[in-house]
Amino acid sequence: MKTKRNIYLDMKSIEEAKECLFHQFGNHKTLAKTIDVVDARGRVLAEPAFAAISSPNFHAAAMDGIAVDAAATFGASEEAPRQLIIGESAFWVNTGHALPEGTDAVIMIEHLNMIDDTVLEIEAPAFPWQYVRKMGEDIVATQLLFPRDQRINAYAMGALLSGGVFRVSVRKRPRVMIIPTGSELKQWQDVSPETMVPGDVVESNSTVLGALCRDNGAQFKVHAMLRDDLGTIQKAVSDAVSDGYDMVMIIGGSSAGSEDFAKPVITSLGELYVHGVTMMPGKPMMFGRVVNTPVFGIPGYPVSAIVAFEQFAGPLLRHMQHLPVKEPVTAHVTPARKVASKLGQEEFLRVKIGSVDGRLISSQLPRGSGSITTLTEADGIIRIPRHVEGISGDQAVRAELLRPLSAIEETVVITGSHDNTLDLLADQVRKENPETSISSSHVGSMGGLMAIKKGACHMAGSHLLDAEDGSYNISYVEKYLAGIPVRVVNLVMREQGLILPKGNPDGISGLEDLAGKGLAFINRQPGSGTRILLDYKLNELGISPSDIPGYENDEYTHMSVAAAVLSGRASAGLGIKAAALALNLDFLPVVTESYDLVIPEAYYNTRKVRTLLHTVRSDAFKQRVMALGGYGVEKTGEVLFTTGA
Repeated sequence: MKTKRNIYLDMKSIEEAKECLFHQFGNHKTLAKTIDVVDARGRVLAEPAFAAISSPNFHAAAMDGIAVDAAATFGASEEAPRQLIIGESAFWVNTGHALPEGTDAVIMIEHLNMIDDTVLEIEAPAFPWQYVRKMGEDIVATQLLFPRDQRINAYAMGALLSGGVFRVSVRKRPRVMIIPTGSELKQWQDVSPETMVPGDVVESNSTVLGALCRDNGAQFKVHAMLRDDLGTIQKAVSDAVSDGYDMVMIIGGSSAGSEDFAKPVITSLGELYVHGVTMMPGKPMMFGRVVNTPVFGIPGYPVSAIVAFEQFAGPLLRHMQHLPVKEPVTAHVTPARKVASKLGQEEFLRVKIGSVDGRLISSQLPRGSGSITTLTEADGIIRIPRHVEGISGDQAVRAELLRPLSAIEETVVITGSHDNTLDLLADQVRKENPETSISSSHVGSMGGLMAIKKGACHMAGSHLLDAEDGSYNISYVEKYLAGIPVRVVNLVMREQGLILPKGNPDGISGLEDLAGKGLAFINRQPGSGTRILLDYKLNELGISPSDIPGYENDEYTHMSVAAAVLSGRASAGLGIKAAALALNLDFLPVVTESYDLVIPEAYYNTRKVRTLLHTVRSDAFKQRVMALGGYGVEKTGEVLFTTGA
C-alpha cells in the first residue's frame, strides 16, 4: 500500500504535551493486589496498614543482668549495700528476654557484686523501668503504621513485620508492551560482530526502555521484532490493548518519513493527541489512545527514545501507581565555552562536569540523538529553554546531575587534544583508586590551553608543533599561558601518520598523493595539534589546503578519523597509529610526536592530580600503553618543562 509522509502540524511544548497527557490519562490507576511484605520493597500501599500486635508485645530486658522489683532496691548505697537472692528477689535475664512476673527494672551485670552462687549485692537502687523496653514502646497494636500511597522501603518492611503485618495491599505494577519496529534492525541474539554487514543495526532500545520501565515500578514485555509494515504493527498494538496492557510503546516509525507507521497505526485504531514536541532530542515523540490505553510512538534514535520516556512515559507509569515524582539532584555549573542552541526547541544538553577551584565546570558532549554514549559518559544534563538561543561561556546554569556531587568533586578534568591512552588512563586510575575518576573532553590542543587560561580544567592534553624548531608545546605554553605557572608532563610519545584503508588500495605513499590523486581526506578540527601538524607538512611540500579534497571536513577524535576511513567516507586521514591498529587499517608514518599534559602549578600537588600522575608513572599503565601499538613510554611521567618556577 502507498503511505504518506507524516507532517508535524501542531508541535507542543513539553509543558503543553504533559498537560495533555495527564488530562487524558491522569485517572488511570492500577488496581490493588495483596502480597507478602517480604516481596513488597518498592511497592505502593493501596490501603493503610495498621499494626496487628504491639512491639515489643511484652516487657523486655534491654541489658544483660538481673530483673528486680525496683521498690525492693530503694535505699541501697555504697555505705549500705543491699543483698538480693537469685530466684527470689533477683532473676538473671539477657537482652531481649521477657521480664519475670513481679519485676519492673534491670540492673546491669557490671553493677553487681557476687557474694556466692545465690547471693549478690548492689550498691545503688534501680528505678522503675530502668533498662527495660516496655510493651508497645515502639508499636502499639491497632496504630496506623503507614497510610495508603506510602512507598515501602527496607525500613518499612521491618516495621510492618514487627507490627504483625505479614501481607499488604499494594498497587499492581503497570504492564507495558514494548514493540520494536524497523526492517533494518537485528536482535542481538541473532547476530555477531563477525556476521554483521553494512545496514545491520542492533536493536537496543527495547532493552533500555524495559530497564527504565522497571526503574519506574512497571513490568514489561518485548514483542518480537516487527518489520515496517502497517498491518503487522496495527495487529501487535491491537492485541496488546486487548490483552489488558496498561501502556504500549511503539519504538521507531515516529518521525515524518513515508515508512514511519506509528502515527497511522494510532490514528487507525484510536485517536492521536500529540505528534511532535519542541524538545531536542526527542522531537518526533507522539502519544494517543487506543480504546482506553495510552499508546506512545517512541523515536528510534537511542537518546531521543530515553528523553521521550523520561519526560512522558515514565512519569505516567509512576502516576498510575501513586509513586512520587522523581526529583532530580541539581547544581549550578559554568560551561567551559559558549553553547549555541535553536530557538523554539528545549534542548537536553549532555555534559561532563568537574570541580575546578571550587567551581563546577561543564563541557558539552556531542549532541547527536543517536549517540547513547553521550548519556553513559555524561555527568549531567543542562536543559536549555526553547526561548533561549544559547548559553554564554561565563553564565552559571542549573544542571541535573547524573552522578553524585561527591564523585564529581573527585574528578580530574582534562580538556584538549584527544588520545586513546586517556581512556586507558581513566580505567587504570579507577582500578587503582576507585574514588578518583577522569573526565576528558576533546576540543583540540589550542582549546585545551584556552581552557587552562579560563580556569576551566585541571590539565590540558596537547601536542602543538613549533614549526620554527620542531619542539612541542613549550612555545605555545609560553605565548598563550604567560603568567600562569604550569608543568608540562609527557604522557606518551606517539606516531602520527596517514590512516588508510586496509591494503592501501589507492597506493598512497605520502601526503603529496592526497592532492595528486584527488582522494577524499578527513581532517581534524581547527586548533587541534593534528591539524597544525598537517598544515606544517603541507607548507613544507608546497601544497595548498585547497588542493586537498575534504580538507574542510573534520572530526574531533582520532578514532572518528579512523572510522571515516573504515566506512569509505574518506580515503585517508591524519591520525595516530593506535587508532589505525584498533580498526585494522593501514598506517603510513609521518612523524613521532610528544603528547603532553599541561598542568597548572595550582593543581599539580592536589590529591587527585597526584593520584593521576602516580598512575601515569606506573609500570602497569605503561605496559597497557605499549600493548596498543604506535606509542613510546620512554618519557612517560617526566616533567619536560616548568614555567614560573
